[in-house]
Amino acid sequence: MADGVRVQVGNWDDLGPAARSVRFEVFVREQGIPADLEMDIRDATAVHAVAFDAAGTALATGRLLPDAHIGRMAVLQAKRGHGLGAIILRTLVAAAHARGDRVVRLHAQAGAVGFYLREGFVTEGGEFLEAGIAHQTMVLGPMPA
Repeated sequence: MADGVRVQVGNWDDLGPAARSVRFEVFVREQGIPADLEMDIRDATAVHAVAFDAAGTALATGRLLPDAHIGRMAVLQAKRGHGLGAIILRTLVAAAHARGDRVVRLHAQAGAVGFYLREGFVTEGGEFLEAGIAHQTMVLGPMPA
């Protein structure tokens, strides 16, 4: 794990403020996605993972929905390229496997497809637009029982 980084897994009540801060910075400020599209009611039922630095600042986040869909993967721009996205992704995949999910899906932004390929995901179908950004469905699994 990156120096001084800890990952916390939990629910929205516990991790919502930290996850929201990273997601707002990345999706709303940086990518221009409307805040009302970025935050949704599915957060309440998701498993969340947030990476914090030694000072307790949230650096990266992602969520795992009840249908085994990973989403809202975000790393603060200044912290990209240090393995935080992989840490969050692997944490969420492990959480999915631990609860019995055998196949995990996600909608990768087109620019992040290579990252997910390196993590063992494969593409499924063609590109599509989500919130005005090109995305690709990707799948990992089936994982052993």
